Amino acid sequence: MRVIGGEFRSRRLKPVPGFDVRPTSDRLRETLFNVLATRIEGAFFIDAYSGSGAVGIEAVSRGAARVVMIERNKIAIGVIRDNVKELGIARRVDVVHTKAASAIALYPADIVFMDPPYDLVEEYDACLEALSAKPPSLVVAEHTSRVSLKPAYGALQRTRVLKQGESSLSFYSPVSPETTE
Repeated sequence: MRVIGGEFRSRRLKPVPGFDVRPTSDRLRETLFNVLATRIEGAFFIDAYSGSGAVGIEAVSRGAARVVMIERNKIAIGVIRDNVKELGIARRVDVVHTKAASAIALYPADIVFMDPPYDLVEEYDACLEALSAKPPSLVVAEHTSRVSLKPAYGALQRTRVLKQGESSLSFYSPVSPETTE
């Protein structure tokens, strides 16, 4: 696993050992950040269900001003902290050890990326509902291509789905007042 682009391009990241965490592939991360290219500079970014922290680290590498990584797995938290320390980015990153659904809406993020375990479909609903009360500019949910998330969660409307093999990225943005009139 490596950083795809930006300041830390090609730097290797420590993976989470075992099979409890499914990392976002390098290819899918590259696709995600190609879409986010014009929005990431200076953004406040949340990486929920962080695993090794690869997505959040990629956001920092590409210019995000602040990143919050939320993870509940104790071993993964240690790996995230090791990766953050190795890159010297602790001042730009907050590592939060808790359940994502309870913390995801507590931060005033511009972009939220969430990647719960594919078999925990209820986590998508819980997080997207929590975010819909005061929605960020963009929410991206990685999920298995076999599952279709709802087209809307409160004020969040799905605007795009990118499929890449077994994985998909669903993009949600706030419904603008003009579209509801």
